[in-house]
Amino acid sequence: MRRRLTWAMVLMVVGALVLSAVVTLIFTAIDTREQTRHELVREAQGLALAVQQEAASNTRDPAASLRQILLALKSPLHYEGVAVLAVQPNGALFDPANPRQKAALPSGLQPATVEPRALLRNETVSGTSGAIVFAAVPYRAEVNVGGTPRNLLQVVVLTRRPPIGAARAALWLLASAAAIIAVAVMVARRLGRRFVRPLEAAQGVTRRIAAGDMDARVPEPDSADPELVEMVHSINSMAESLARARGAERQFLLSVSHELRTPLTSIRGYAEALCDGAMPDPARAGTVIARESRRLERLVQDLLDLSKLEAGRFSLAPGPVDVGDAVSAAAAGFVPMAAELGLALSVEAAPSGTLIATADPDRLVQVVANLVENALKYARSRVHVATFADPSGPVISVDDDGPGISHDDLPHVFDRLWRSSHQPGRQVGSGLGLAIVAELTEAMGGSVQAVSPGPEGGGTRMVVRLHP
Repeated sequence: MRRRLTWAMVLMVVGALVLSAVVTLIFTAIDTREQTRHELVREAQGLALAVQQEAASNTRDPAASLRQILLALKSPLHYEGVAVLAVQPNGALFDPANPRQKAALPSGLQPATVEPRALLRNETVSGTSGAIVFAAVPYRAEVNVGGTPRNLLQVVVLTRRPPIGAARAALWLLASAAAIIAVAVMVARRLGRRFVRPLEAAQGVTRRIAAGDMDARVPEPDSADPELVEMVHSINSMAESLARARGAERQFLLSVSHELRTPLTSIRGYAEALCDGAMPDPARAGTVIARESRRLERLVQDLLDLSKLEAGRFSLAPGPVDVGDAVSAAAAGFVPMAAELGLALSVEAAPSGTLIATADPDRLVQVVANLVENALKYARSRVHVATFADPSGPVISVDDDGPGISHDDLPHVFDRLWRSSHQPGRQVGSGLGLAIVAELTEAMGGSVQAVSPGPEGGGTRMVVRLHP
């Protein structure tokens, strides 16, 4: 990646240099041609003015004098071609020294190039023809044509190749480009190391995490680039979340093992006593074995339900449900258990048909049953179940007068197999009831919340809000 990044930056610099060099050379060539054209126009105008002055003060043929001057100046002034011609009223060009001879323009020019009509209007004509820059300046002077002096419109035509300034500019551009590319390579390598080093460190850490090292963390980057810092924080947060998840999974397995071992130990002990004939009351032993077997069955079923909920394979049949009837039916099944534990179980349900929610009726009964069962674990003397209407929808509350839950434990009450370390409760249920409540309630479009003033007392309230 570092090499690709370096090459990408260098190629970007090279591309920018090539583009700027091409544009610079084009504009340099255009500017050089313009300068050459202006120089030729000035020189041709100066020569035309000199010839006119010569004609006014001398009887010699000014055109012949001009030709001699041009031939003398052609090499020092780097003219490509020179010509002194006359223009007829019809625009035809001819040699005033030999009218019968066809006009000889400098190489690379045609009669139409110098625009005879514009010359007749006494206009200077200049421009380019291929690689040649030309200037044609008209003037009037008397010349002998066939022994007869005539005042003719004559034109000085000068051509020149532009100097090779563009080539020199190209050499300088190449030299500067080489220096810039060398600097770009060094900068790109440095930047590549700066950007890639944190990525390589992150890659190494993610490989260690994938291999099971949950303590691996990406070191904070030296640079202040917010994107790299954010990436490092995200990876470290992910590693911390994975470490917590693995710890929770390990704790869950330990808790499941403990929950399974306790009833199995009772079943095995009573079964061995029955086999050895050392149990004076076989009926009592059978009752214990049956109770512990049901407890195991409940634990296994709750584990299956929870795994289906988390995998999204739990079937629900939502529809209109009478909340008051569902709560009354769920709580009624715990009246014997509450009496056995010496607790008062009261229900304050809405009248039939007055409080309707959208939920799965069987799963709603299961939610209420799990909440009541959990309340029976910790209640000192009473458990109260109530339903009421709220602007957001139907609400079910389950209150107990137990010791309450600490503020540190409140976020974990719906975790699997969680039990308060401060206030151990009675051995009632599988320890997965509240986790199933949270999953089922969310699956039915509702929410559940635990409210407690703290372990100082005041009990705990579980509040379920249903979809209307």
